[in-house]
Amino acid sequence: MRQHAGTTIRAGHESVAITRPEKVLFPKDEITKADLAEYYRQIAPVMLSHLKGRPISMERYPDGIEREGFFQKKASDYYPDWIKTVSLPKQSGMVRYVVCEDAATLVYLANQAVITPHTWLSQADQPHNPDQMIFDLDPSNGEFKEICIAAKKLRSLLDARGLTAYVKTSGSRGLHILVPLVRRAGFDEVRAFAQQIAGELASADPKQLTTEVRKNKRRGRIFIDTARNAYAQTAVPAYAVRARDGAPVATPLEWDELDNPKVTADRFNIRSVLDRLKSTADPWKHLKRQKLAV
Repeated sequence: MRQHAGTTIRAGHESVAITRPEKVLFPKDEITKADLAEYYRQIAPVMLSHLKGRPISMERYPDGIEREGFFQKKASDYYPDWIKTVSLPKQSGMVRYVVCEDAATLVYLANQAVITPHTWLSQADQPHNPDQMIFDLDPSNGEFKEICIAAKKLRSLLDARGLTAYVKTSGSRGLHILVPLVRRAGFDEVRAFAQQIAGELASADPKQLTTEVRKNKRRGRIFIDTARNAYAQTAVPAYAVRARDGAPVATPLEWDELDNPKVTADRFNIRSVLDRLKSTADPWKHLKRQKLAV
């Protein structure tokens, strides 16, 4: 990855100072804070369409991924005024969230050691009406090919309901299946629908799949997680870096790529995903938003 000279990175109309650019965030891979910031600068033209309008929660690792990190929801008072924020209600009071609208914001957050910005499934102007429904296929153990088989079965179920599904690596262990929605249904309706589909999928293959939340009840089966389909819950967006060795990236795929044995949940990282996009267009470039079919 090309390293930006000096201690500032030019991103759009802003020059973002990188403090302690040599700070190593991924020790085993010798990836520094400056490397992370430069990745987000370069990926911004592709990634921003998956972020714009969405409140984010920030997963930060100021001392690198080998030390304990933390989540930060509230935008700090010292953030520059060109970073867009929005105040939204929680159970008691309000929270002022960052809404990432430009490359400079991504770079600024990287300087705050935000390795992964997690996005809401709704946009700030209609926070109670999601425009995304997500299924997280999380393996208890076993081979990744079983996850791919489950993902294709889930796609078929959704297709039978008239819904187009999109798939991406999680950058961690499993796959995320996304259904873009027009913003008509509320979270309760979307979550109930997702739970119904997950139940149908698990019932068709109870030896391999489960909707059991408790880990000790899964018995090695793939967990179909629908819990993120709720107000103020978040998911890892496309092209976000994960806080794991190798700096893997959550990467959108074409469905036929699931047949490639080289593809795994952490197949792409901050170095290889940029090379991938030089020859492969973003498979999620033109998401088709659909009305929920209940």
